[in-house]
Amino acid sequence: MVEIETKVQRYERYIDSGVEWLGEIPEHWETRRVKYIFNEINERSLDGNEDLLSVSQYTGVTNKSDKVEAGGMLTNAETLEGYKKVKKGDLVSNIMLAWNGSLGFSPFNGITSPAYSIYRIYGDNDNRYFHYLLRTELYKAEFKRNSSGVIESRLRLYTDDFFNIESILPPLSEQTAIAQFLYDKTTKIDEAITIKEQQINLLKERKQILIHKAVTRGLDDSVNLKDSGVDWIDDIPVGWKITYLKRYCLKVTDGSHHSPQTQYEGKSYISVKDVNEFGEIDTINCKKINQKDFDDLARNGCKPKKNDILLTKDGTIGRAAIVNTDNDFVVLSSLGIITPDLKEFDSKFLRYYLISPLCVSQMNSLIAGSALTRLTIEKINRLFVIIPPLSEQKEIVVCLDDGSKKIETAIGLKQQEIAKLKEYKSSLINSVVTGKVKVC
Repeated sequence: MVEIETKVQRYERYIDSGVEWLGEIPEHWETRRVKYIFNEINERSLDGNEDLLSVSQYTGVTNKSDKVEAGGMLTNAETLEGYKKVKKGDLVSNIMLAWNGSLGFSPFNGITSPAYSIYRIYGDNDNRYFHYLLRTELYKAEFKRNSSGVIESRLRLYTDDFFNIESILPPLSEQTAIAQFLYDKTTKIDEAITIKEQQINLLKERKQILIHKAVTRGLDDSVNLKDSGVDWIDDIPVGWKITYLKRYCLKVTDGSHHSPQTQYEGKSYISVKDVNEFGEIDTINCKKINQKDFDDLARNGCKPKKNDILLTKDGTIGRAAIVNTDNDFVVLSSLGIITPDLKEFDSKFLRYYLISPLCVSQMNSLIAGSALTRLTIEKINRLFVIIPPLSEQKEIVVCLDDGSKKIETAIGLKQQEIAKLKEYKSSLINSVVTGKVKVC
């Protein structure tokens, strides 16, 4: 990060901005309410034929048609007539998500949802400066304080409330200099993040190669091989078996097919999002249900037992986790519950096999052509599994545990480096646009 750090300089004199949450600003800067910097625009499309735009906290304003695959739908709306017109340089705000940064200046002409607000900057101001300012954590927190609504997911930042917020206003020349400085610096930071993300992907690929080789060929490169008997599966070691999953499992089922009312506290209710790629089950941040619903689901077979394997089967296919203890949770139907016959399967080996490229590819082939990314229990039962002798399974597990741990540690370090870069980027932007750091 040495290459992207900058020498910290401060302005000669600061004054109290008069706004408690803004604090001090450089003496020659001003503050003005947003309504004196932006004008709301409400121009409507006559035929809806313009490019449809969307806005998000991650990418700002984008052309929605660029992200839709052939045959896909831009929107569920029957017509785009009456959608709001956007000119290049306009500020587009998703009023329901402005508090998390879902606003930005459009690089395109187009139209967007009538539920969004469109603003155009007045006079001699540089919208690039306000692009950085209005997406800082400082301003997102102020948007949240000024939004209407009871729960976070329903908060709305209406125009009158947005216009009453105080904005920092440097001279135009400094707005431009700040915007250029931040563009140069954040570009370098983003490039560094991209490189580290690519390194993480390479580490994940290495882990997949390690798992694939171990569960399909074992640890001995000189082992004698035989025809697997399945066209799309290569030869397997002599002494190994290949068969359908259901033949060596005591039970294959899934979780709840009805949705009880969730709440902030209560018993854990596990879904796909709570099973991560490292085979961990998050019982803390998952949905919660009351004791009665929990007991009903547990009686109906939705409560896994120790050594059962949870397999993600809806949406995200092919993550798996072992239930290591008699954890007090039930699961949704988006998860399969596999109870292996422990006389034939080591649970850890079966988990490694299920997440191997060979098995995940097989899962995807079973749902090819379906409108939904969903594995049924019948299809999970039909998965081909390769079964080494139990003693060899345990040896493979020891090897994969060791190799996976080293790779996951390396991935974790890269993720920490990315988190620090993102934190530095956020801090840099905040310091520069508020005048805490001088760059010109």
